[in-house]
Amino acid sequence: MPLSELVARADRVRREHRITQLDLCTISNAKSGRCAEDCRFCAQSARYATATPVWPLKPLDELLTEAAAAQAGGAQRFGIVTSGHQLTADDFTRILAAVSGIRERVGISVCASLGALRADQLGALRAAGLARYHHNLESSERFYPQVATTHQWSERVATVRAAKAAGLEVCSGGILGLGETWDDRIDLAETLRDLAVDSVPLNLLVGIPGTPLGDRPPIACADAIRAIAIFRLILGGATIRLAAGREAILQDFQGLAFQAGADGMLIGGYLTVRGRDVAADRRLAAEVSALWMT
Repeated sequence: MPLSELVARADRVRREHRITQLDLCTISNAKSGRCAEDCRFCAQSARYATATPVWPLKPLDELLTEAAAAQAGGAQRFGIVTSGHQLTADDFTRILAAVSGIRERVGISVCASLGALRADQLGALRAAGLARYHHNLESSERFYPQVATTHQWSERVATVRAAKAAGLEVCSGGILGLGETWDDRIDLAETLRDLAVDSVPLNLLVGIPGTPLGDRPPIACADAIRAIAIFRLILGGATIRLAAGREAILQDFQGLAFQAGADGMLIGGYLTVRGRDVAADRRLAAEVSALWMT
C-alpha cells in the first residue's frame, strides 16, 4: 500500500478512538550498568565494552527531584528504570519507598521498569502507588533468540501477564531495526494487542559502539513511519509512544509519525542517550494536539 494511504488509514483509527492529546513521559536511569544479560543492543550489558557509566540505585531525594523536574517539564508520567534482570531485596524496598514518596510529595503518575518481578512484588508496587509497569518484549518470539539468549521471550510475556494480573497498567513495546522482518514487526504488534497492553513504546535502533548491533545500518525513515502506522492499525486505541532513536531516524519527519498514529512521546532523554531539548518537544506536542483538536 502507498505510504500516504497507510498513514491516512492510521490517522482515521486515531480519530475513531478520540485521541486528541499526546501522552508525555520521562524516565530516570535509576540504576545503571553491570547487567548480566546479553541483549545485543544494550549499552548497559556487562558483556560489552561500552562507555556507559555505572552507578547503584539513586537515593530517594534524587529521584524526588527528578520526578518534580519531569512534572515541571510537561511530563504526565515519571518512570523509574533499573538495569539487570532482577532487583536485590534491599533495592526493591527502596523502590517501594520511592514510588510512595513520589506519589505523596510530587503527585506525578509513577511507572517502573525493574526487570522480571514476582506477582507479590508487583502487588506491593501497586499498593505503594505504582500506576504502570514497563517491560518490553523487544521483538517477535521467532526473532527473539537473535536479540538475547540469557533469558527467554516467554519470560517477558509472563512478566507482562503478571503485571496485568496485579492490576497494573502495562507499557510494553520493542525496538525496530534489529534485523527483524516485517512479519516479526506484525507478530510483535499482534502479541501486544492480545496481551491488552496500555502503552506501546517504539524504539528505533541507533547502534551503540561496543555492542554486537553497534554497526547495524539504521532503519529507513519511511520504514519507521510505515511500522508506526501498522502498529496503530493493529493496536487500535493503545498509546503508541515514540521513544529512543526518534530524533536520529525520523529527524524532520517526527510530525509525520504523529499523523501516522503515534500519540505518545518519551521526553527528557533516554537511559544512556541524551534526548532532544524538552522545550522543543513541548512545543511539538502542543502543535500536534492543537491540530488534532481542530
